[in-house]
Amino acid sequence: MAKVKTKFTCHSCGYESPKWLGRCPSCNQWNTFVEEIKEVKGNRRAVFSHSSSIQTERKAVPINSVESKEETRTYTNSKELNRVLGGGIVSGSLVLIGGDPGIGKSTLLLQVSNQLANKGLKVLYISGEESVKQTKLRADRLGALSSNLFVLSETDLQLIDHTIQEIKPDFAVIDSIQTIYHPDVTSAPGSVSQVRECTSEMMRIAKTSGIPIFIVGHVTKEGAIAGPRLLEHMVDTVLYFEGERHHTFRILRAVKNRFGSTNEIGIFEMKEEGLIDVANPSEIFLEERSMGSSGSTVVASMEGTRPILVEIQSLVSPTTFGNPRRMATGIDHNRVSLLMAVLEKRVGMLLQNQDAYLKAAGGVKLDEPAIDLAIALSIASSFKDKPTRATDCFIGEVGLTGEIRRVSRIEQRVREAGKLGFNRIIIPKNNMNGLENVQSIQIIGVSTIKEALKVAFE
Repeated sequence: MAKVKTKFTCHSCGYESPKWLGRCPSCNQWNTFVEEIKEVKGNRRAVFSHSSSIQTERKAVPINSVESKEETRTYTNSKELNRVLGGGIVSGSLVLIGGDPGIGKSTLLLQVSNQLANKGLKVLYISGEESVKQTKLRADRLGALSSNLFVLSETDLQLIDHTIQEIKPDFAVIDSIQTIYHPDVTSAPGSVSQVRECTSEMMRIAKTSGIPIFIVGHVTKEGAIAGPRLLEHMVDTVLYFEGERHHTFRILRAVKNRFGSTNEIGIFEMKEEGLIDVANPSEIFLEERSMGSSGSTVVASMEGTRPILVEIQSLVSPTTFGNPRRMATGIDHNRVSLLMAVLEKRVGMLLQNQDAYLKAAGGVKLDEPAIDLAIALSIASSFKDKPTRATDCFIGEVGLTGEIRRVSRIEQRVREAGKLGFNRIIIPKNNMNGLENVQSIQIIGVSTIKEALKVAFE
């Protein structure tokens, strides 16, 4: 018998090595190499020869001769999902959705499958983790009982391909890609080679047949999608489903989208009948805000094209150690350290012996510069133990010299604050030019952090 040859593959980036390495030379990650059996060269040669014959039929054309047209999109009943996808599901697209176990990935996709089936589209839901009966139990709870919704429990990729060619669905779901295996690949399901080959085959099916396919991906303990990083590069769209399992709200975030913006988020509420769209997330994030508490401010942040009002909470207290602690949830802790240095240098607050704990309420992650002013005033409020007005909203980027710099889309932010009953909004002075008056809210422009503190605590 011929000796079985093996190789070691990095499950983070897909780098291959003939021997085991503690650290990957490509992505510099530790303990990521797994042993796999080498593929038969004859099969690979056949694949390459087949692809070569296909490539010869294609010719390069001038870009100005290519016809420009809008992608064909299918709209679901979920406005939040449509927004994250860039306006609907694009025909022939391959979408990868990841998230923690039990976060609601299968629930969301089964709901969407039923919505499309009720519109007369043929939908194929393929589960590699659950039996058909288990899927039926979830469908009974969600009311997903359309006759156009077909369910299959299978992990063999060739049988899945055969079923797709036989049924010819308008929409397909693979739950999950880590359970699917290709018979010609000798590695175990979920390995780097299997995930890569199965995803490549799903991409071929989606592009050649025009069927949009959603694939579910497991996540690692660090929160990244399991399998090689190449997996995220192969697909058209990557969505992350975030949220705490013990809370009802879920956030669907796009981190890659070839057919839309990557800044959009969709917000859902988990109920007994499934995931429900949250039409006005600002009210949800502010509904439990305690009025008159120090260290609490509100900022109008932009998530894609949507303004969202979020509460920022700070707790500043004297440290009992030599080095004060700086902790932040939903906010970059480096931004917190920078703003505390600006407050100490430009305003004169003695913060070098103070512990600081900050949080963006509601589990939202904020990373745009426009939140700087709200963070700085939240820290100052907690340090002075003096609350700001409950009806004040703060927007602005803070520079290292203490100046307040202009931000984008100021009109949308101001109007959103006015809708939710805020009486006063403090914005950069340079944003006042050309800003239309909003009758329900007073607009105050400030140019420095000192001026903003004076207005907030007057």
